[in-house]
Amino acid sequence: MAEIIRSVKGTRDFYPENMAVRRWIFDKIREISTLFGYEEYEGPCLEFIDLYAAKSGEELVKEQAFVFSTPGDDLLTLRPELTPTLARMVAQQQYNLVYPLRWWSIGPFWRYEKPQRGRTREFYQWNIDLIGTKAIAADAEIVTIAAMFLKEIGFSPEQVRVYVNNRRLMDRAFSELSIQNELKPTVFRMVDRMEKMRVNEWHVYATDGGLSKEQADGLLKLVENDLLWHDSPELVELFKLIEIYGVADYVEFNPKVFRGLDYYTGTVFEAFETGGKSRSILGGGRYDNLVAAVGGDPLPGVGFAMGDVVIELALRDAEAIPEGLGDQAQVLVTVFDDERVSESLRLATEIRNAGYRVVFYPEADKLGKQFRFADKLGIPIVVVLGPDEIETGSVALKHLKTREQVTVKREMLLDQLGKFLLS
Repeated sequence: MAEIIRSVKGTRDFYPENMAVRRWIFDKIREISTLFGYEEYEGPCLEFIDLYAAKSGEELVKEQAFVFSTPGDDLLTLRPELTPTLARMVAQQQYNLVYPLRWWSIGPFWRYEKPQRGRTREFYQWNIDLIGTKAIAADAEIVTIAAMFLKEIGFSPEQVRVYVNNRRLMDRAFSELSIQNELKPTVFRMVDRMEKMRVNEWHVYATDGGLSKEQADGLLKLVENDLLWHDSPELVELFKLIEIYGVADYVEFNPKVFRGLDYYTGTVFEAFETGGKSRSILGGGRYDNLVAAVGGDPLPGVGFAMGDVVIELALRDAEAIPEGLGDQAQVLVTVFDDERVSESLRLATEIRNAGYRVVFYPEADKLGKQFRFADKLGIPIVVVLGPDEIETGSVALKHLKTREQVTVKREMLLDQLGKFLLS
């Protein structure tokens, strides 16, 4: 037997049962996005690497991007994220758009990472952004959308939390520690890595990165101050608005949250599972300089992104994925024998035209085999049109779950189908 060609490492096959879960998650994303008035958009899967080189951080460009050259020696990449593309699209039509604009998208992305549970090289990502205003109300709306999505998809506040911080607040605090401006980008990454390292390991990492022992000690003390947000008028206003939105039980200040990408300028936030796994589910923040960085005029924005891999794992671990997802067929119309194929096909078409999802068995085979076929696929109702039924103008129906079986007049078929599907 020939060896089956393997799939590409870090990619996934979506069989129908997997696709049903993906579609359910995507439908929830669409529901929440449009509920707040956001419009769907999409960008290309290929971009020039230059778009990311100065906007997304050195690690993403040098270590995670799939980069290749073209005959014209242009360096292209499969998109590793969407925010730079969004900034480019806005910059190209900057004076033809209506602000503040609210856009959302979900599509495929690629990063060259070590595949593991919760991380693949090809994934889907939800991006949602509000562009054209510096108002803290915009930040609060985006944070609320994140929290409301987690709530609506089935998580309780005890299972997930959206942690919020502010880069301007932390920037001022770093200045009080006499951390030089040129060192602050490095310190931002230091703060971002605190949760990933032991204290003694982080201390060595921080001092090797240019901090004095006193500065490292002060930084550790700083990020343990859960009341620090009172020193930020932006966060004070944000949490006031979050209360009005009614999702305050999902949102919490956390000075250790400090998104690693270089383009964030104000509010930053990240959603985590609160159980033992503590996985990051989504993250984002305010980026007031990104449109200008790709050649447009300065334009403020705020948004977040969420990958589909981790959210599905978190939902499965929480047993929050509903049963019976997908557009499963509702009715199987059997074929009694070769002479009655046309009659069965007409019946299947009649039922389908009434709005039911119908499978027509493609050949005359033993009825027992056709019934087993329906049972294996989870099709609840089987319809039989044999010589006796045709002679009397009737149809036989069997509900495979309840085992109920009836014969009704042809004109009563659709009524009986409705009753069976409700049982």
